[in-house]
Amino acid sequence: MIGRVVDVSSSDGTGTRGPYAKGVQRRQEILDRTLDVVAERGIDGTSLRAIGEAIGVSHAALTHYFESREALLVEVLRARDQVVQQEFDDDGGVADMVRAAEANVRVPGLVTLYTRMLAMSVEPGNEVAQAFFRERFAEGRKSMAADLRARLDASGATTDLDLEQVAALVIAASDGLQVQWLLDRDLDIPATIRLLERLLPATP
Repeated sequence: MIGRVVDVSSSDGTGTRGPYAKGVQRRQEILDRTLDVVAERGIDGTSLRAIGEAIGVSHAALTHYFESREALLVEVLRARDQVVQQEFDDDGGVADMVRAAEANVRVPGLVTLYTRMLAMSVEPGNEVAQAFFRERFAEGRKSMAADLRARLDASGATTDLDLEQVAALVIAASDGLQVQWLLDRDLDIPATIRLLERLLPATP
């Protein structure tokens, strides 16, 4: 699902044309191809210059769009999140996580990239990744807590649980399952997340 076409339409509906539109398309092509390179070579083998050489883009062109390798790899993940949000935002909460997990394991290199970038984000000097994951986790907790609250209200049930803490546990479980899957591909991440859904309040 990497490969999202960025909307370049203007607010008046006439559409954006010219150099800007071409630049947006070129930037998206770089994001698409970068994941392929990471899947083939791993993160350690993907300097910004090496990525440029592999996808036929000059180092100067890459740095025009992305100031560093870290920034480029973070944008690959951000683009992926946008695709998931667009395609799986009907039910919300854990249901979306299940569908996302089913799709993610079919994209070579994606889970490895996410896990490696997350690990890098806790180390000094990786402020771009740190900011991305901090915001991502905060938004994820807020969104899932809101979904759980809506389900509780709809069912008339109550709970004394802190729903953002519940959401934090679910997200932590999902990320931990990805690490286990990287070590043992027989692990069924979606099925395990579905088990979590059964344990949550006001879920079918």
